[in-house]
Amino acid sequence: MGVITPIIVAVGRQQEIRQRKPFRSLRQEAHLGLQRTAALLEHAFENALKPHGITATQYNALRILRGAGAGGLCRNEIRERLVRQVPDVTRLLDRLEDLQLVSRTRGGDDRRFVSATITKRGLELLDDLDDRIEEIHQEQLGHLSREQLRTLIDLLAAVRNRE
Repeated sequence: MGVITPIIVAVGRQQEIRQRKPFRSLRQEAHLGLQRTAALLEHAFENALKPHGITATQYNALRILRGAGAGGLCRNEIRERLVRQVPDVTRLLDRLEDLQLVSRTRGGDDRRFVSATITKRGLELLDDLDDRIEEIHQEQLGHLSREQLRTLIDLLAAVRNRE
């Protein structure tokens, strides 16, 4: 039965995307599986954020700034911590500032240093979203055991770090 299960799963994935030919390699199948899963997870996440007028990247930046506390972070520190890299963090912060979710201040001695902090309005928005985002995580991943989640986390880290 252990031999049949992977074949059935592979056939299931082929049917899911209406692919008629076998995958060229396990790497190709794994890559496609990751992309498809990420797209499905992201779609639900984006739909939850849409009524609040922010994107997943903006949400990510707000969470980063909430975690940074009152000291805030400079643009480069935010860029390094973002889940999805963006070409222009300054524009991302401009949009968040326009929405009054972030404020920026220039450093004392070095006027080039600009620190971004989350505003009270930004904190309130995240507080409003926290429960809904946790519900989404439960809907999407709640069927996995603690051990399966740990394995998934470890495997994804191995892919990112080429372990």
